[in-house]
Amino acid sequence: MAALLGLGLASTGEAAEDGLRIGYVSPAKVSSQAPQAEAARAELEEEFAPRDEKIVAMQDKLESLRQRLNSQQRSSDGQVDRQQLQRRVVKLRRDIERRREAFREDFNMRRNEALGELQERIIDTVKAFAEDEGFDLILSEGVIHASDAVNVTDRIIERLRRQHQRHQGR
Repeated sequence: MAALLGLGLASTGEAAEDGLRIGYVSPAKVSSQAPQAEAARAELEEEFAPRDEKIVAMQDKLESLRQRLNSQQRSSDGQVDRQQLQRRVVKLRRDIERRREAFREDFNMRRNEALGELQERIIDTVKAFAEDEGFDLILSEGVIHASDAVNVTDRIIERLRRQHQRHQGR
């Protein structure tokens, strides 16, 4: 055990003498500030906005029907109309609930796809950055402390911005 520990320390010393370059990147900061993340959010919003607007319109209609039902319940006229209106309210409420659930499921699935794509792009960018800049090791989660000297997060975000701008320019 002591021999292994000694070997480990010796190899660490050799690596330090060879100019081992270590960097740290904050995945949370990159994920929140990368322009690709904002573009993915905007794309999701654009994709799901029409469905959300449809649900909101249905909720407005439901509220209108409920108000009509309440006003009819105050009067003694139209028992048959009131029952039909109650059925429409129940049917519309169920339809809204189904659409909301389908919306949530579809949105979560697409969001997870977009996040997966973003994470892959970030990892590829970090790897390319490490190779281009001569880093031997880039750390992320699980780091208790990283000085500004090894923190390459802002440089990764800048590289993602340049990639995004090149992609937008096409």
